[in-house]
Amino acid sequence: MGNYLHQLRRRRRRRLVEQRPELGDQRVAVIGLGRFGSSLAHELTRRGWDVLGIDTDPGLVQRHSDALTHSAVADCTDPEVLRQLGVHEFTSAVVGIGTDIEASILVTSNLLEENVPNIWAKAISRQHGQILERLGAHHVVLPEHEMGERVAHLVTGRMLDFIEFDDDFALVKTVAPEIATGVPLGRSAVRSKYGVTVVGIKRPGQDFTYATAETVIEKGDVIIVTGRTRAVETFAELS
Repeated sequence: MGNYLHQLRRRRRRRLVEQRPELGDQRVAVIGLGRFGSSLAHELTRRGWDVLGIDTDPGLVQRHSDALTHSAVADCTDPEVLRQLGVHEFTSAVVGIGTDIEASILVTSNLLEENVPNIWAKAISRQHGQILERLGAHHVVLPEHEMGERVAHLVTGRMLDFIEFDDDFALVKTVAPEIATGVPLGRSAVRSKYGVTVVGIKRPGQDFTYATAETVIEKGDVIIVTGRTRAVETFAELS
């Protein structure tokens, strides 16, 4: 699973750059208003996007209709329904259907047939994700697996937060280990010895600030560290 997620992130980043929506076009159709889809739709609306929320469940649509720009009760496994709703005119669409894999695949296929240029699709398993990728979905998201991997780092170590990017690269928020304290970062061996870079620092009662070569980390400081995933994991575990 780990290798698949790494490959998925790499392909997602490449596609995100290649298929970025046109600047100024902030319309998105979110198909499936379960926990994932509704949370995403609300956040996009909060950020000023024009959101069309769609679900086959009238109760879900009613629950979220007041918060969204537009909403509709519809079955998007029917390609004619997509056309009637005008989804083919959108530059972005999200398939948030999780439990019904057949519906997820059919809706994604319909969006591809309508040449929607930026399709995000939620997968509930590695196999589901691979099918969506082979079908042609531009971005495949496995929220449960990715969040589980992230939380595992927090539960098993001293990290306060963990974000992994493409190509085995990560950003970690952690309490500064003792070996990094007491001397300016420029004179410490943090980068050469541990292969990580301290990019931010927060003292108790203060805001985060950029770390420089002259920054002296003190005991109890919270720091932001970046580098190869294994390197930042090892550094965060130092006492």
